Formats: sequence, structure tokens, C-alpha cells
Amino acid sequence: MKKIVTVSAAILAAGLTAVAIPAGAFAQQSTVTGAAGGAVTGAIVGGPIGAAVGGVVGAVAGTAIDPPPREVVTYVEEQPVPAAPVVVEQEIAVGHPMPQGVIVTPVPQDPAYAYAIVNNQRVIVDPRTHTVVQVIQ
Repeated sequence: MKKIVTVSAAILAAGLTAVAIPAGAFAQQSTVTGAAGGAVTGAIVGGPIGAAVGGVVGAVAGTAIDPPPREVVTYVEEQPVPAAPVVVEQEIAVGHPMPQGVIVTPVPQDPAYAYAIVNNQRVIVDPRTHTVVQVIQ
């Protein structure tokens, strides 16, 4: 897997503008897909330096966007709205940290996720980083 990305970066550095990479080569992890997609997009826009920057940005975005399992979403959707609603001025968006002071509740069936109801939106977060994983409308 790393060889394909390394070879692609070497070809881009040599000045070629188009690289054909089999789609199946990136089906293993979203981080790899994000890195490859970011690198290709960056190369098209900014050449070899854009490829390096785009790869890093794509890897970060690809990792943050993986949606939670359906069971977690269903659990969060079924929870009652608290009597005292939580309202914050900051926009709640996937990939961004939950605002300071917002208390999240762990999902009992899957401790890799927690949730909060903020600004009348159900929000699923990574409890270790408090990063928003999904906003349920």
C-alpha cells in the first residue's frame, strides 16, 4: 500500500500530471483513501508540494469522517431530550471538537462513542477527543 502512494508521489515530483491508481488499492482504510485523494487533488492544484500538503489534509479528514455504526445512531435517536436544553454559540460540525463545557454521555453498547443534544441537534462524538463524528438532523 505505501509503495503505491510513494511511487505516485515520485511520479508527481517528476512532473507528470496524471497518475492512474487502482481504486481497489485504497479500499482498505479511509485514512489511506483520504491521503491518496488529498494527494491527487493537491497535485492537480499545487503540483508536488500540493500533493504533500493534500495528502496530510486528506488523511486527517478521511479519519474524522467515518460514521458510527447504525446501532449507535439508533440508540442516540431514541434517547429523550433533556429538560434543560444545551445551547452554544459555536457551530457544531463533523470533525470539529465539541465546545468546552458540553457534557457528553457514553453509549453503553459501544464505549467508542458518546453523545450530547446541543442546539436541538443530536451529536455523536468520540469521547476520547470530543471530536464530532456525526450530527443527526
